[in-house]
Amino acid sequence: MSQTIESKKEYTSKELSTDQEVRWCPGCGDYSILKQVQTIVPEFGIPRENLVFISGIGCSSRFPYYMETYGMHSIHGRATTFATGLKSSRPELSVWIVSGDGDSMSIGGNHFIHLLRRNLDVNLLLFNNQIYGLTKGQYSPTSETGKVTKSTPMGSIDHPFNPSALALGADATFVARSMDRDPKHMQELLRRSYHHKGASFLEIYQNCNVFNDGAFFIYTDKETKKAEALFVENNKPLVFGANDEKGILLDGFKPVVVNLTEGKYTADDLWIHDERDRVKAGILSRFFDDPKMENHFPRPFGVFYVSDRSCYEDELNKQISKAIELKGKGNLNALIRGKEVWEIAG
Repeated sequence: MSQTIESKKEYTSKELSTDQEVRWCPGCGDYSILKQVQTIVPEFGIPRENLVFISGIGCSSRFPYYMETYGMHSIHGRATTFATGLKSSRPELSVWIVSGDGDSMSIGGNHFIHLLRRNLDVNLLLFNNQIYGLTKGQYSPTSETGKVTKSTPMGSIDHPFNPSALALGADATFVARSMDRDPKHMQELLRRSYHHKGASFLEIYQNCNVFNDGAFFIYTDKETKKAEALFVENNKPLVFGANDEKGILLDGFKPVVVNLTEGKYTADDLWIHDERDRVKAGILSRFFDDPKMENHFPRPFGVFYVSDRSCYEDELNKQISKAIELKGKGNLNALIRGKEVWEIAG
């Protein structure tokens, strides 16, 4: 942060931009994400000194340099741990974590799942480009099987992580996905992420035009977007296709793609998305087929799941308050000795 922050709630997106040169490759999807964050954050009325952006290591992790707020460029995979400490000690702050698929899904994987299960009131943005960009194009934990890179010249034999499914498995209370090439959709999900009380996880498909160009073009290009991307909205049926001619229904717990133009099914027969339904969110997160496969499911975007649960920092500070009230009334020796005491016969 190179300039002095003035305490005020009303400011423009321009005032969130620093004087630092943005050092991303021309055409990188990170530019779009930065722009959308700078556009929507002023709406929240948070003084800039109460905003903190924490990142790990990677291309995405340069983000704090470009936000005229407080921030930290931390260490590989540990942005979540720094954020946990900060939010626990300063719960009034709005804490945002910026991370990449390599940063959060590999060395930071353990910290990632524990942040979500603890449910701190923070916002985690995962820039997923399915590659290691900063270190020049090695395959990452989200790269598809068979991916040919400098570190996998014969093709990756690893099975990739599905970040949304992993987040649901960690009992995240907010799981969503957007893309760099749909600014309006991303802005809406950034708003939803911020307003959620608890740990919000937003995966953003982000194009690396140098080392993995076009990885998500089938979901973002006008020619294929409507047929390959499924935009889910709460209480609305799952429909997609160039003219919304296709839909998805559930046969028990098995999803089935149907054609609505044949007259056999209508929108009333389709799966109605319910953000509060954890079981169906799990099914939705598994729409992860290779788009080259025949009869594959479209890739979903939107809010998959939302639930309410107490936040870690709130429960922690309740305990601290209670401990302060009990000051002088406890017995440290009895606490340390506990009830499990044995006498060893000579």
